[in-house]
Order: sequence, then structure tokens, then C-alpha cells
Amino acid sequence: MLESIKNIFKIPELKKRVVFTLLVLLVERIGTHIPVPGIDSRVLIEFFSSAQGGGLLSLYDLFAGGAFSRATVFALGIMPYISASIIIQLLGAVVPFFQRLQKDGGEEGRKKINQYTRYGTVLIAALQAYGVSIFLESIIVSNGARAVPDPGWGFRLLTMITLTSGTVLIMWFGEQITERGIGNGVSLIIFIGIIARLPAAFFDEFQQIQSGNRDILAEIFLLAIMVAIVAVVVALTQGTRKIPVQYPKRVIGRKIVGGQNTHIPLRVNTAGVMPIIFAQSIMFIPQTISQFFPKSEFMQGVASFFDIESAFYWTIYGLLIVFFTYFYTAIAFNPIDVADNMKKHGGFIPGVPPGKKTSKYIDNILTRITLPGSIFLALIAIFPHFITKLMNVSYNFASFFGGTSLLIIVGVALDTIQQLESHLLTRYYDGFIKGGRVKGRRVS
Repeated sequence: MLESIKNIFKIPELKKRVVFTLLVLLVERIGTHIPVPGIDSRVLIEFFSSAQGGGLLSLYDLFAGGAFSRATVFALGIMPYISASIIIQLLGAVVPFFQRLQKDGGEEGRKKINQYTRYGTVLIAALQAYGVSIFLESIIVSNGARAVPDPGWGFRLLTMITLTSGTVLIMWFGEQITERGIGNGVSLIIFIGIIARLPAAFFDEFQQIQSGNRDILAEIFLLAIMVAIVAVVVALTQGTRKIPVQYPKRVIGRKIVGGQNTHIPLRVNTAGVMPIIFAQSIMFIPQTISQFFPKSEFMQGVASFFDIESAFYWTIYGLLIVFFTYFYTAIAFNPIDVADNMKKHGGFIPGVPPGKKTSKYIDNILTRITLPGSIFLALIAIFPHFITKLMNVSYNFASFFGGTSLLIIVGVALDTIQQLESHLLTRYYDGFIKGGRVKGRRVS
């Protein structure tokens, strides 16, 4: 492992990408500590440390890397961009204009989709920022102190401009990391925000043990469960079903080419962490809308169904994860395109005729292996809720070892390592999986 890390800095291009990614993430973390003007930080700290500041707000704060509870310029995080991406992809399934852009638009179509996604991000961020400003104005703690000493339209407009600009900047950070750095920029920003809260969660748990509120045997049992869940998540993320493919020998000039046997690796979890993020974004919508109607009993009643403590919330959340696993898998992997490419190059699956029957065969296998993958994904995502109730563990701590946080951490970490592995192996450097056995040699 250490030898592989050293090899990263022996390759100028890879070193430049890694350093660029780290610098952008550092700037993003700095932004999560710059507060919005007009906020009393002491009142916010008191509010979020109390029971009334928990639940959905704590979960949103987890995605924002602690920026939401501090009401900083990056308080909205990357979630408006994720929400806009979901809307555009849904429109691509039902609106002919977006269907043409996705299927036949090519590079130009991709650029237009990205442009519409950015516009949608600004709109959603502005609406959410207004809701946040109303929410901040409503915060009053036990001693009568207000989070916003001078509420009004001046504060609301300033907050909308600040938070919307912050979200646009984070969106740009993510695009720059994806293009010029290592890994998926959006996923890495969420990843680093979650990791930033890990030391505090461990420290709080240690204090619970030290004060006698947590039994040491129960803690060991809890850690054993966490290790098992991590293993399950890694297995789920890496699990594949290999479909054998054969290519016949062909004579081109005086050479005989082809004739090799290969396979199509179908992942059990093709969608990765995106179903979790998509489902979480949808679950935020009712609470966000209800903030616009604080005096409406109907809207507050609807919002109560989506309270993070309710069984309805977790049921819908799990079903959404299953749905988005299939939805995103259908977008990320197209059996028809795979079958057409195989047919063009003379490839075939033994016992399956080329063309439509091949695409149907692949689609059937993908559907079958996606079902258990999506169910496991949903179960792991809702696990923190049950462990919090059964073992009296704080949600912030439990979320790191079962649920959204763990899935994102494992998924993003594996994806980033694989990209580093690819860069190392293409230059004849040993990677992370078999690190330390081969001396590095760079190919010019």
C-alpha cells in the first residue's frame, strides 16, 4: 500500500490530478466554515445540539458536511445539483425533447443537458435558500434568543444570494474535479463532508463509554456488527455476474485476428451510491415545501409523514432506493447498445442468437441480479434507524457504519482507488490491489 502511494507521486500527470483534487476539496471545506451574514452562531449551536435540531435537519447537515448547522455559504451543499440532475433524467424518460438530447444528441446534446441541469440547480438552490432563510428566522431557543437578530426581506434576499452562489460554486468544484482531478467530483464532495464529521462522532462515542452510559460489551458487539456491515457493503459494491462472450477468428490480409474468449461483467449494484442520493433528495422535498407554508395545517400534516422518526418515512425511503436502483441502472447500462456492439464485432454469447435475443438475455440477467442488490441497498440504508432504536446509539455515530454514509464512503473510496489503479497500471506501476511487488517504471 505504501509503495503504491509513493508510485502516485512518481507520475507527473497523476500527481497533478491528486494535488488538484486535494486543493479543491480543501477550499470547499474552508467554505463550510464561513457563516452567512446576519446569523448568531451561538444560537444555532444551541439549537442543533438540542433535540429539536435533530432528525431530518441532522441528516441534511450530514450531507452538507456540517455546513448547514453552521449556516455557512455552503449550507445547501451539492444537493440542489443532485435534485436538478434527477429532474432532468426523469424528463429524459418522458419528454421527447430530452429523450433526443440523451440518445441522439451526442456531445452537443450532453452539453445542453449539463446546461439545463445548471439552470435547474440555480432555481432549486434559490427556492431552498428562501426556505432556509425562513427556517433560520423561526429559530428561537429557550432563553428567547433568535438565530437571526434582524429578520426581514433584507436578510432573506442576502441569504438567497449567498447560499445560491455557494451551491453554484460547489457545483463548479465538482465539475472541475471530475475533469481535471481524480474521481467523481460530486461524489467526492459529499464523501469529504461525511468524513469530516467522523472524528467528532468517534469522540462522542468515546465520551459515552467513559461516562458509563455505554457498556463495553455492547460496544464490542456494536463494532462487530459494523465490521460485518462494511464487509457486506464492499461485497455488494464489488459483486459481479460474468456473462461469457466469444469472438470468432477472422482473416484480415495475412493475419488471423480475434478468436478470444472474454466476458461482460454485470455488477450487482450497477447504480452505485446514486440511488441513495436520489432517494434522499426526493425525501427532502416535502420538508422543504412545508417551510414555505409554516401556518398551513395541511402542509405541516404532510411534512409530519416525512419526519425521519416515522415508519412511513423509512418505508418510502427504502422503496425509492429500490426504484432508483433500477432507474439508474437502466440509464447507466443499455443492453441494446451492448448487443449491437457485440454483433458489429462478431461477438456472441454461447447459446444465444445475436441481436435482440442477446439484448433481452442480458436485460433479464441484469433485472434478476439488480433485485437483490437493490433490496440489500435499501436494508443497509435504513439500518441506522433500527440500531439507533435498539442499542440507544446516536444517529450521527450509527450512520457512519450502516446507511447512507457508509455506502457513500465505501462506494466513492473504491471508485477513486480504481481510477488511481488504472493510472498506475497503464504506466506499469503496481497498483493498490497487488501493491509492492513490482518496481515502478513510467512509460513515456
